[in-house]
Amino acid sequence: MKNYMIPLLFACTSIGAGLPVQNTYILSKTYSVVILGTSNLRNWKDSVGNVTGNIVASLNDDGTIDLHAIYIKMEVRSIRSDMGQAMDNKTYAALKADANPEIIFALSVPLKLVQVNPGHPVLSVKGNLTLAGVSRPVTMQINSFTMGRGKLQFEGSQAISMTDYGVKPPTALFGTIKARPGIIIYFKTNFTNKQINNETYN
Repeated sequence: MKNYMIPLLFACTSIGAGLPVQNTYILSKTYSVVILGTSNLRNWKDSVGNVTGNIVASLNDDGTIDLHAIYIKMEVRSIRSDMGQAMDNKTYAALKADANPEIIFALSVPLKLVQVNPGHPVLSVKGNLTLAGVSRPVTMQINSFTMGRGKLQFEGSQAISMTDYGVKPPTALFGTIKARPGIIIYFKTNFTNKQINNETYN
């Protein structure tokens, strides 16, 4: 029995050694997340100041990437509107910031063999978006996905309706400006390999 176990263990070790290594990538500070919407008077724009997140991915021999996990967290009270502080406060109240201080996106379906060059088609990423304490499935559209030395970069957008999350669209100027429920979240992000990131700051 022992004589048969040695080649079996060797085979298992060889198979495990050939598997791509999973790496964790941390969101760097060079990101841009904006929320675009409309109202009865004009279009409006919010910028999200504090965003954190990470990606767990593995690089394949053919140059593609498997995405195992994506987790992005946006701080509600870091949102700033181009309509001023009064609208900021209305937004925090509408998003129930005291009870739910973060907007969260988490990957729900891992992706395999993702092409990492600007020429690939739009990538659909399925996940759960949690807003104002309500979590709903979404399909996020990534329009650009590239890879550099120890870095992953992607940009895209996500259209949602605030009312799907139980959020009443905020108003301003005593109700004369009323935001419409449909919004689009645009994002441009850069993720750095955790090991490289630690070496940079240590």
